[in-house]
Amino acid sequence: MSTTARATWVDGLRFAARTPSGHGLLLDSGNTEAGGTGSAPVPAELITIALAGCTGMDVISILQKMHQVVTRFEVEVSFERAPEHPKRYTSFTVTYHVDGTDLDPAKVDRACLLSRDRYCSVSANLEASASVKHLLVLNGADPVPVSEPEEA
Repeated sequence: MSTTARATWVDGLRFAARTPSGHGLLLDSGNTEAGGTGSAPVPAELITIALAGCTGMDVISILQKMHQVVTRFEVEVSFERAPEHPKRYTSFTVTYHVDGTDLDPAKVDRACLLSRDRYCSVSANLEASASVKHLLVLNGADPVPVSEPEEA
């Protein structure tokens, strides 16, 4: 796999992007005054999708290895951005919605903790410049914070 991402200008503010693994997608701007059409994701939005996808893949993989029966799983990422340019992300809240049969709450919490603290490279990179909070919603209950790691 290549280690190079590429974005090639198409027209207006649209770009055809290619990931290092060879997958393509279009990017655009919702700013019509500057030439965007809103016909594709805005590049900065991909940060939130990357976070949701990275941690989601970790958690579901860990839960499967723990033999947890998950019937529905969704990762929601909400965020705040600075009002001034470059409008960097200042905080993220990752909420794991996990439904299943006979789920062990401690195992689900542990899977989220492992993703947060050990496996999710996107989260690790974002935490260098923004706060990232993790919440767990188990079988539709109220959200609770993902546990802190145990002291050794």
